[in-house]
Amino acid sequence: MSPRMRRIAISVAVTSMSVMLAGCGALNATGSSDDASPSKGDDITVGLLLPEKANTRYEQFDYPIFKTKVESLTNRKGTVEYANAEADAGKQATQMQRMVDQKVDVIVLDAVDSHAIADSVKKAKEAGIPVIAYDRLAEGPIDAYISFDNELVGEVQGRSLLESLREDLSITDKVVMMNGSSTDPNAKQFKAGALSELKGKVTIAKSYDTKDWKPENAEANMTEAINAIGAENIEAVYSANDGMAGGIVKALRAAGVTELPPITGQDAELAAVQRILAGEQYMSVYKSYPEEAESAAEMAVAKVQGRDIQFDALTRDRVDSPTDRDIPAQLVPVVALTRDNVAETVVADNIYEVSDICTPALKSACAELKLK
Repeated sequence: MSPRMRRIAISVAVTSMSVMLAGCGALNATGSSDDASPSKGDDITVGLLLPEKANTRYEQFDYPIFKTKVESLTNRKGTVEYANAEADAGKQATQMQRMVDQKVDVIVLDAVDSHAIADSVKKAKEAGIPVIAYDRLAEGPIDAYISFDNELVGEVQGRSLLESLREDLSITDKVVMMNGSSTDPNAKQFKAGALSELKGKVTIAKSYDTKDWKPENAEANMTEAINAIGAENIEAVYSANDGMAGGIVKALRAAGVTELPPITGQDAELAAVQRILAGEQYMSVYKSYPEEAESAAEMAVAKVQGRDIQFDALTRDRVDSPTDRDIPAQLVPVVALTRDNVAETVVADNIYEVSDICTPALKSACAELKLK
C-alpha cells in the first residue's frame, strides 16, 4: 500500500473512536504457546528508553501503561528497565549502553536524536538485543517501529487551522509555524503534513524549529515573531504540540493580546484540554497513548518470546528510515480534539476525569458541553 493510500485508510479509521480503539484487541497479540516455540519464557527484561520530560505524556502515560502491559503479558514475571534521557542525546546513548551491558532481552527506544542514536542501535543488535523504535523512527538496524501516522497528524492540524479561519480565509492571512525539534524526525513529518494543507491558502509569515520542543523556547520564538509581524497581524499559529502552545499563549498575553488567534496543538495534555475549553487554544491532536504503549509492549514481548505470528500481526505497515527500508511498523490512528469531543475522547478513554478537567474557572464551559 502506498503512503498516500495508507493515510487514506487511516483517515477512515479516525472517523470512529470505536474503530480506533479496537485495534489492539483485534490483533490478539498475546497469542498462545501454539503460535511459535518461544525463545524465552515470561521471565524477561524489557528496556524502555524515553526521550524527555517536558512533554508530560511520557512520565504520566507511556511509561506506566507500558510497564503494566508487560507485567500482564508475562504473568507478572517480566520487568521493565526504564530510563528517561531528559532531552540529552548523550545521556540516552549512555543509558542504552547500560542496558546492553545488563543484557536486557529487548529494547524499546524513543530517541532524543534519531541520527545520533544509530551507533547505539547497532551495538545492541550486535549483542543480540532486538530494538523497537517507539514514537520516533530511530536510525540504524531496528527490528520494528510503532508510532502514529505523523504526516496525518500534521494534516489534521493544518486542516483544523484552516477550518478555524474558514469564513474569512485569505492567502494574505499571516500564520506563524512553531515546529518541533530539528533532531526529531516526527517533527519533520508533522511540518510536512501541515504544509500540505496550508501552502497556497495562507501566508507562512514566520516558521521556527523549536529546540528540544521546550515551551520556553517556543515562547521566545513567538515573542520574536510578534515583534517582527505585529500581534494584530497574526491570524493563526500552528503549534506542533501542546507544551509549545502554552508558551505561545504566554507570549501573546505578554504582548497584550486579549483575543487570541486560533492555535493548534498535539498530545491532549490536561492544560491544553483546559485551554481548549477556555477558548485559548483551538484544538489538539488526541493520540491514544494506551493503544500505542500497549501495542509496543505486545510487540516487545512477542519479539523476544519468538511469537512470530503475533509480531507480524502487529507490524503490518512498512516504513523507511534514512538507513533502512521496509521496516515492519504499526501506525496508530489519531483524532482532532476540539471542545466538542472532549467527552468522546480523553474522558471516554479514561485519560482524565471530568473532575480533573473542570476547574471552577471552567464551570460554565463544562456545563455548556454537559461534561459531568
